[in-house]
Amino acid sequence: MLVADFRHYLDMPDDVPSPARRLAEQLSMIVRAATSGAAGVAWASALSCPRRPELQPCPGHIVIARTDIPSSIEWRCTACGDDGVISGWERTAFDLRPRSDDPPPSEPHHHVVITPTRAAVLRSLMMLDSTTERIVFGARLVHNGIALAGTADDLDELLDSVAAEANHEPTKRRQRLLDACFNELQSTIERL
Repeated sequence: MLVADFRHYLDMPDDVPSPARRLAEQLSMIVRAATSGAAGVAWASALSCPRRPELQPCPGHIVIARTDIPSSIEWRCTACGDDGVISGWERTAFDLRPRSDDPPPSEPHHHVVITPTRAAVLRSLMMLDSTTERIVFGARLVHNGIALAGTADDLDELLDSVAAEANHEPTKRRQRLLDACFNELQSTIERL
């Protein structure tokens, strides 16, 4: 079991070894996912397990449970059993809990199911507001893919964010990934 104080992984120097940087990225994704939803309930996130047992990608997803008192995030992989506890994540840039000045969240009325590959593309978006970021990192594993939940306006905002990033992406390969993600989201949202 990994026991991590998240503050140790913030503002890492440029010359930090690659394994430490990858661990910091994994922990930041887990913190974002865990703080995008309600506390006290364990749920299977869209986050894939980064481990590679026997040099093969682990097929599991990360199950997350957050408690606010005391503040901690517990996680484990559904396949390989890798697990850990994260503390020290409160009030960091990766803490997606609504702030006191945020408008109250609306109840999601729509659920959109996408592929795990498209969910990974959405997690890489840079131009997301706090509500849209909570939708992306609050995505849950379901039997037929990854489910995003939000209001129609929130999902339209997500679609706009994907389009904006695709239009400004200089790398052709990433632009094609964003375009494919946009097309899948758009066709799914139009059916709502």
